[in-house]
Amino acid sequence: MERYKEEFIEFMLECNVLKFGDFTTKSGRKTPFFINTGFYRSGSQLIKLGQYYAKAIESKFGKDFDILFGPAYKGIPLSVTASMAMMSEFGADVRYCSNRKEVKEHGDTGILLGSPISDGDRVVIIEDVTTAGTSIAETFPIIKAQGNVEVLGLCVSVDREERGSGDKSALAEIEEKYSLKTTSIVKMSDVIEYLMNNEVNGRKVIDAELKSAIDAYYEKYGVK
Repeated sequence: MERYKEEFIEFMLECNVLKFGDFTTKSGRKTPFFINTGFYRSGSQLIKLGQYYAKAIESKFGKDFDILFGPAYKGIPLSVTASMAMMSEFGADVRYCSNRKEVKEHGDTGILLGSPISDGDRVVIIEDVTTAGTSIAETFPIIKAQGNVEVLGLCVSVDREERGSGDKSALAEIEEKYSLKTTSIVKMSDVIEYLMNNEVNGRKVIDAELKSAIDAYYEKYGVK
């Protein structure tokens, strides 16, 4: 595993974004881990987050594309910080764009925030964590409605590696349905392996009891 992925796992813990315990996801699943990117709250955290995203995006899609699209609301700051990092890390002057939940009728009108999307633009979508692909279902048609636009793919922070609506993972379902590529900064299997074998700030994060709970969760909801 690349060093930046290991650093990102530690970064999520430090920012209280990655938590272990007893949680319930939006889909109603009882889970022993939870990822809440709303806890990236400071300028220094967002700078680092953008750099991690940029490395994952460049690794999968290169830097020859035009727009980073972040679905509202959490995707808005992600698209901004990652586009800045694409410039600082790779010299790629990528534009950012997001959708509004409500169409604005005065001033900067329309449904888009940031850069407009035009014919010929190549777009990468950036999100926090995708479980069911709901936001993609909402925003993909918005992007395609802007013209002859090519959506290259989707980048999320963590691939939870669990089933979506069927037997395949949520990201695999998105790839199949929308004919695009997907990637993540890390996969949950990366997180588990790293934290099983390494201490963070002098403590063991995943012990045998927690590992057993995680295994049981994936036995129930993991990709078969």
